[in-house]
Amino acid sequence: MAEDGSDKTVYLHGELHLNIIEARNLPNMDVVTGHIRRCVTFDACRKDNNTSVNTKLRSGGRKIITSDPYVKVSVPQATVARTRVLKNARNPKWDEHFIIPLAHALLHLEFQVKDDDVFGADVLGTVKIPAEKIAAGDPISGWFPMESSRKKDTELHLDMKFIPCEKNPLYRHGIAGDPEHRGVRNTYFPVRKGSQVTLYQDAHVRPECNMPEIELDGGKVFRHDSCWEDICYAISEAHHMIYIVGWSVFHKIKLIREPTRPLPRGGDLTLGELLKYKSEEGVRVLLMVWDDKTSHSKFFINTAGVMGTHDEETRKFFKHSSVTCVLSPRYGSSKLSFFKQQVVGTAFTHHQKCVLVDTQASGNNRKVTSFIGGLDLCDGRYDTPEHRLFHDLDNVFKDDVHQPNFPAGTKAPRQPWHDLHCKIDGPAAYDVLLNFEQRWKKATKWREFALLAKKMAQWQDDALIKIERISWIVSPTYPVPKHGDYTIVPEDDPLLHVSKEDHPDNWHVQIFRSIDSGSLKGFPKTVDVCEAQNLITAKSLVIDKSIQTAYIQVIRSAQHFIYIENQYFIGSSYAWPSYKDAGADNLIPMELALKITSKIRAGERFAVYVVIPMWPEGAPASATVQEILYWQSQTMEAMYSVIAREIKAMQIDAHPQDYLNFYCLGKREELPAEINQSPADGVVSDSQKFNRFMIYVHAKGMIVDDEYVIVGSANINQRSLAGSKDTEIAMGSYQPHHTWAAKKRHPHGQIYGYRMSLWAEHLGMLDECYKDPEALECVKRVNEVAEDNWKRYTANEFTELQGHLLKYPLHIDVDGKVGSLPGYENFPDIGGKIIGAHSATLPDILTT
Repeated sequence: MAEDGSDKTVYLHGELHLNIIEARNLPNMDVVTGHIRRCVTFDACRKDNNTSVNTKLRSGGRKIITSDPYVKVSVPQATVARTRVLKNARNPKWDEHFIIPLAHALLHLEFQVKDDDVFGADVLGTVKIPAEKIAAGDPISGWFPMESSRKKDTELHLDMKFIPCEKNPLYRHGIAGDPEHRGVRNTYFPVRKGSQVTLYQDAHVRPECNMPEIELDGGKVFRHDSCWEDICYAISEAHHMIYIVGWSVFHKIKLIREPTRPLPRGGDLTLGELLKYKSEEGVRVLLMVWDDKTSHSKFFINTAGVMGTHDEETRKFFKHSSVTCVLSPRYGSSKLSFFKQQVVGTAFTHHQKCVLVDTQASGNNRKVTSFIGGLDLCDGRYDTPEHRLFHDLDNVFKDDVHQPNFPAGTKAPRQPWHDLHCKIDGPAAYDVLLNFEQRWKKATKWREFALLAKKMAQWQDDALIKIERISWIVSPTYPVPKHGDYTIVPEDDPLLHVSKEDHPDNWHVQIFRSIDSGSLKGFPKTVDVCEAQNLITAKSLVIDKSIQTAYIQVIRSAQHFIYIENQYFIGSSYAWPSYKDAGADNLIPMELALKITSKIRAGERFAVYVVIPMWPEGAPASATVQEILYWQSQTMEAMYSVIAREIKAMQIDAHPQDYLNFYCLGKREELPAEINQSPADGVVSDSQKFNRFMIYVHAKGMIVDDEYVIVGSANINQRSLAGSKDTEIAMGSYQPHHTWAAKKRHPHGQIYGYRMSLWAEHLGMLDECYKDPEALECVKRVNEVAEDNWKRYTANEFTELQGHLLKYPLHIDVDGKVGSLPGYENFPDIGGKIIGAHSATLPDILTT
């Protein structure tokens, strides 16, 4: 359907249910390419082999005559869907279904039929459907003539229906308030009932932190549990299995440094020695660590690598032990081109952080327990809610003072580390185990490169314990597919439940991932099974991007407020003021902005709080960090501009920061008497002189309405949310008896307690108004504390802060424009523009 002058730009915010059925009479491939192929194959005439539907992601043998078509669905500056490629088809039949979340302003939705060719993808024809017609919500179905096609009778058969958010019944209540208890829809793993969740802030909480008593419903009090201490106990008490996945795992760290209870067996050992100790007891210990291609330990070449993950060091430590340590490169799928495989393998990482152990179940049985979140078991991560800068460096932080912002030998504070993590007991823990097994089977398929060639290794599947064969380990039954070799996710099994559904502290838990078929073994190879398992097919790749799906659905379902902590905040680049084609297409920032605007239109209060680091890790004046900061400020302005326009349209007396605010964390601390400030011992940084430094926010979590929580390894950026870039894992969970729907009021369950505990850490105390985060009074009080703390933090004279929360140092005007805060264009002490700067040399895929 051609665009005409009557088409107008419309904001589509909702879900597009799309079926790309078939095309007919496609033009032949490029004449030059055809001549080359004829010369090579001496075969100018073959029949079209794709007149019927082929569900394989890669259709059969190469027949040389015509195009290899696929369909790309686009909005301005973003691709929202791709079909698989069908080889040699003039009349291809895809019959693929998509559920596409949209939060875009567009004139029309564009469908490009392209020829996937070794010489590049040629456009065979284009169909444009007016956004105004889609927004009406009526079914759109039929054959649509293609523009820009070499043949006049070329057509594309489509069927679609758009459901706007305001008309979707799923978004009229929170995910936790769903009467059907189906959790986030259209994901690989279903919601699991009968579970238990423990939520952690930072690696450890010690009594000296003086965390406040937070009262919960039912006369209970929130428990401030200690993550690394619990992990150490779980490892020490494992009988059969200890599986660890990490972006980085460092054998030299100690998990328990300030014990709050008697040490378990081996609790005084380093992580590496503890794992060897358990392996010698007969426990199966498997480590799967991301293989940083820039680190090497071969042929007398030793390099630490750009990211300093200690992967080679850890591999060497376990080399002659009974611990199996596999370094897993981020291989691109073999179905990608050679060039794209190299890009994926070099630019992206395995970023999941998981610990899986067997733990005590009821009676004499054992069960699987998983720990997931943002904490890697490596150096620099141990910290407590006090976030010490100078104290206990010679004991608690001995050999573990992490400070990547200054040259070696510079006197500077340690970089404090704030993170979120969790423990899962119950059926969802087995989904985390399934993720490990799928990745393990892929990672152990090949040995490392031999001297001249890649040697095929014996499969190491036998390293994985078959828990279903051990009668005293509770385990699910995994169905076997009738056709093909792929994993079938088991249904929810009450035998795995660790809590009864009527118990007031029962949890429902769901596992989400960002991962593709290049990083695991077990995804189906036919499009019909992929659709049944809620997996996305894009050309020849199979993708699970359920973390982004979860964020979108949870934000759309939010009713009162959203609280986010994340290491990065980049997305919705299609709406940025500049560089709209940067490729950071994830919807999270725009979904937050549109949630706020929908509440403004409805005359209801809503608030979004976002805590991010003062700057991404690394020297803030470096080109990489400056570009990330620039993308971040572009993201903020895109959000604030949308909110400001809605405020003006509704003619209300308000500022965008009445609804949306960004914060960072910092600390000022007096030097202990024993620390010498004399420059004779080396260069003294300004951060040391002024007794201050940022607290690095590495957390990846979101709390919605005090009833739903997401915690995992995924940042809010394109790398983490695309599904085809960094591999990630997260969980979303809620307590069904502590929801707005169940209580008919503000719930005060564990998630409320967790949010209040985090706010107590950041704000230094708990004000009564913090119980209602959506209220304007609360927003203004938090901003008041954060602005005062920023002034104290930047003052030359030392003053302690109230907690750690700082206003993010950018100025937001009434129109939503983001600029430098007057007097604070650069970061204190260390330099670098706070608003960031675009780099003309760095590839966008690295920094988005």
